[in-house]
Order: sequence, then structure tokens, then C-alpha cells
Amino acid sequence: MFSIRFSRSAEKQLYKLEKTMQKRIVRVLERLRFRPFDYVKKLAGSPYYRLKVGEYRIILDIKGDEFIIMVIYTGHRKSVYKRFAEN
Repeated sequence: MFSIRFSRSAEKQLYKLEKTMQKRIVRVLERLRFRPFDYVKKLAGSPYYRLKVGEYRIILDIKGDEFIIMVIYTGHRKSVYKRFAEN
């Protein structure tokens, strides 16, 4: 089973969302812990993965050898890829 960790910025972004969306994202991440590669897609030209949760996207780094899922960025689908590319 994988453990889930948040970057400092991803944690701040999560807390800025509505409580219902926070709970929904946390539930999806909990499901992800058992078989992460069944639910994510690889980002083109990047070592990271994306996870869809409604209209929000979560950018992840999955370290299979260490069994860690690192949440890097969370945001609305309209801006997450643009903002993520700037970072």
C-alpha cells in the first residue's frame, strides 16, 4: 500500500477549496493508495501523473520503489496545466 504526501503548496491549495471538494479529493486519494496506476494518466513530456476529480486535477509523482504518492499540485482544470507549467 502506498503512502500519500503533500507538497506544501498542494496542501495550501487543497485547504482553499470548499469542504465538500476537499473531502471528495481525499476520498479519491485514499482509493488511489491501493492501485495508483489504475486511476492516473501520465502527463505528456513530464515524469508526473494527473488524476481527475470532477472539474479539478491533481498532479502527482508516484515513486513505485518507495511506495509513495506525492501530491504536487491541485487546481481547477482550466488553469492547472498552465500554472503547473510555470512552476
